[in-house]
Amino acid sequence: MINIGMWNELTVLRQKDFGIYLGEKATERASLWNGRGDTSSVFKETEVLLPAKQVPEGTKPGDTLRVFVYRDSSDRIIATVNEPYITLGELKVLKCVGETKIGAFMDWGLEKDILLPFKEQTTKVTQGRSYLVKMYKDRSDRLCVSMKVYDSLETAADLNAGDEITGTVIEFNPKMGAFVAVENKYYGLIPLKEIHSRINVGDTVSGRVAKVREDGKLDITISKNIKLQINEDSDMVYDIIKSYNGVLPFNDKAPKETIEREFGLSKNAFKRAVGHLLKEGLIEITDKSIIIK
Repeated sequence: MINIGMWNELTVLRQKDFGIYLGEKATERASLWNGRGDTSSVFKETEVLLPAKQVPEGTKPGDTLRVFVYRDSSDRIIATVNEPYITLGELKVLKCVGETKIGAFMDWGLEKDILLPFKEQTTKVTQGRSYLVKMYKDRSDRLCVSMKVYDSLETAADLNAGDEITGTVIEFNPKMGAFVAVENKYYGLIPLKEIHSRINVGDTVSGRVAKVREDGKLDITISKNIKLQINEDSDMVYDIIKSYNGVLPFNDKAPKETIEREFGLSKNAFKRAVGHLLKEGLIEITDKSIIIK
């Protein structure tokens, strides 16, 4: 049986000017014989064309080739020796290369881009951005991809609190935070309290495991080591105050919304950064402003 969307080890059955036909070994084909002395329908179902431009030099009938099988732009079953970025059932990050009335098309490394239908999108997809998707076959046996990957993620048995991670944002919930596919395969959540700047579906994030929950899912922190974070935040706050000609028109008692809008920091993180700058003698705090000395 030839499997669409997967790699197949197939035998060269015959050669033509336009390519070679591949199929199962004779013993395997014989087991599918329909019992009426006519195997033509079996052969049609178990053969696939590898175009001439992809046939390895010196290939002859009887040889075995490893090929990926999919549908071409004319919806015909065809083989390729080229490596796709994703195979059936896999989760991979693919780039959107076009938007149409039926969905978005994603680059998966082969000549024909693969469809991400509207109904399989969890947010508006933008050309040029990349998203984590899973390949599946639709009711018509066509290969497509879906952004609905949450149920395909795994619990992380090999990660512990403090471990460095990267992941892809797969969903944003304004009440809970950002759901992340850690290493693109494990359940992860960046709690809302950790997020102080815009996060979009498809973004790649780096952080640490803050907690491994009893169910094996991960709480993620995108904050760095506290001392390192304070130093980085302090440098950033100092540079922004400089951009105000050295006088910030509010101090560390400003509303948290103002602080988050101007600095992308929580009020507590801003206070820590300001406190550090004050301790270093770099700023002065007044009733209405922060001034660089």
